[in-house]
Amino acid sequence: MLNISEYENLIYTIKEKSTFIESSNLTLQRRGKFYCWTIGSINFQHNVRLEISEVLDFSKESFIRKYSYSVYQNNQKLYWYDSQGHPGDPDLQLTHPHHKHLPPDIKHNRIPAPNLSFKEQNLIFLIREIEQQFFQHIK
Repeated sequence: MLNISEYENLIYTIKEKSTFIESSNLTLQRRGKFYCWTIGSINFQHNVRLEISEVLDFSKESFIRKYSYSVYQNNQKLYWYDSQGHPGDPDLQLTHPHHKHLPPDIKHNRIPAPNLSFKEQNLIFLIREIEQQFFQHIK
């Protein structure tokens, strides 16, 4: 289980996690000994951007309290993940509340997101997903 200092180190060294990251303005805003927010974006080559918003509480094993991760290219939102529950949607129950919004009808078209968690950091998975989607042909 990560602690707040380890997570802060991840946030401020995130550029080292991928050669396709051009910049990051992620910040971890402490709100107490264990409680904090992570907000900002990671900018990749080819005008790809990952926007991140997390509420974190490191006093609990499930330290991510809620999140939103959105992926853009050239300011067009391509998809997003969020932890807003949809208990009435049986297709999402396998990974409840983790899910991904996709076109068409991006607001209502949702699929399960088995790779996201409240107990583990999600950023490396998101970076790898972006690498596969946008840069696989370059590697």
